[in-house]
This record gives sequence, structure tokens and C-alpha cells, in this order.
Amino acid sequence: MTTTTFALGGDLPVNRLGFGAMRLPMGTLGGPARTPENGIAVLRRAVELGVNHIDTAAFYARGGVRSNELIREALAPYPDDLVIATKVGPLPGPDGVPSGQATPDQLRGLVEADLRSLGVDRLDVVNLRVGGMSGPGGESVAERFAVLAGLQQEGLIRHLGVSNIDAAQLAEARSVAPVVCVQNPYADDLALLAECEAAGIAYVPFFLLGGGREPLDTRRLEKVAARLDATVSQVQLALLLASSPVMLAIPGTGDLAHLEENMAARDLTLTDEDLAELRG
Repeated sequence: MTTTTFALGGDLPVNRLGFGAMRLPMGTLGGPARTPENGIAVLRRAVELGVNHIDTAAFYARGGVRSNELIREALAPYPDDLVIATKVGPLPGPDGVPSGQATPDQLRGLVEADLRSLGVDRLDVVNLRVGGMSGPGGESVAERFAVLAGLQQEGLIRHLGVSNIDAAQLAEARSVAPVVCVQNPYADDLALLAECEAAGIAYVPFFLLGGGREPLDTRRLEKVAARLDATVSQVQLALLLASSPVMLAIPGTGDLAHLEENMAARDLTLTDEDLAELRG
């Protein structure tokens, strides 16, 4: 990677290796809640290690443990350089899993709830998360994005992003208001990544370490990791950051040791030989 920082929206500089808060309330999507003290400790250590970009959502919750509330308890009053990005759109079903989608009329309430739970007067970045657990594409985003753009005009939101979208939906959103970031599955659409590069839009992949799935090519990753005396996850993160200057990584964890391991990837340098081997 040629630079360690990126300016979201041109005015919010963040370290390209940030932190995703989804794993703070729970170890796995179907697992029990973690203790709040655990999440608070991880968040405070993350900031000590240089994290100044945290990705969260109100639906990151399990059994009364909620990521937004953990962030507020752990870090408020917030450091001046801390950027907190949230997302709205999904609605939890009876089992707590976000299986529904908010209507345009419901978005204001979700944004206002984020303001309260995080304890801020303005949200740094709000992403419109589209669709369910399926892949991107297939529905209009203009009406919902226009609601968020209106809240931005009111001063409740600084910047807007989109999540789980395709190129047509990105274009539709950009016709309504500026987009500063795209959150999509890791390596889902290289053409879309190229479009983000051309426009200076951050690409912030989720499930960037597989989301519990095996890496695409374990053998290559293990070979390079052994040569560099690193872990496979560290090599994955370093490769991700080397893939594009607009790429931001937000690995999530609720474990202090895993956090330390992830953040150490900043110091890992991949040579041209390493990159060629990893990319095949």
C-alpha cells in the first residue's frame, strides 16, 4: 500500500485499517451475546492502536448488548479524529436477525435513533444498506437515498454512502447526492471497485476475511504468510490494502488478541513477488 490514510468525502482523514463493530455484541451470527465489558475493552484498545474509523449499525446487537451503546460508553467524549460510520435500512425480525427493509418514512427514525445511541448531534457517515442477505442489485434506491440526502441538508448527517449495491444503483444514488463510500461484499465486483477509484469513492468491503468462510486460495496465503512470519489473516489484510488506494479495511472482532493480530497487518510489507504469487 502506498498510503496509510484516505480522506472520506475529502474532509475526514482516516487510517485505512479501521474496525468493524459487528462482532462486539456476539461472537458469531447465531451465537450468544458477549459481555459489554469485553466490547468496551476491545474498542478502547483499538483506538489506542490507532483506529480512527469505526463501522457500526443499530442492528449490530444481541441480547441487549448493542454496538452503538458500547461505542458511546467506551469512547465518549470522542477523539476529534474519530470517524464513526453507521448504516440504516435493515429492520430486525422477531428473531433479531435483520430480515426486513425500512420504508422511506422509517429512515428518519432510524437516523435519529443512531444519533441518540451514539450520543452525537451529527453522524459522520450514514450508509443506505439495500436488500437482505442476498447479493447486490435489483431495486431502486433513489427514494430512500433522497430521504437521507434531506437529513444531510438538515445537518444530521455529514456524508452519505451506500451498501450492497451494483453499478446501476450507485449511479442512481449519485444522481441524488454525493456518495463517499461503497460497502459491498469483498471482491464482489472489480468493475465497481474501478469506478470507485475513478470517482475517489472509498470501497469498504464487508466479510473481508471471508465472514467465517475459507479464503479463496489457502495454499498461496499460507505460503506467503510462512515466508513473512505472519498469519494468513494479516496477509489477507495487507493484500486487500495493496489492491487499491480507495480500499478501506474494517476487520471486526470481539477478542483482544485477534484485534492486536489484525492491527499488526499495518506493518506487513508485501513485495512484488508476494503480490504476484497471491494474485496468481
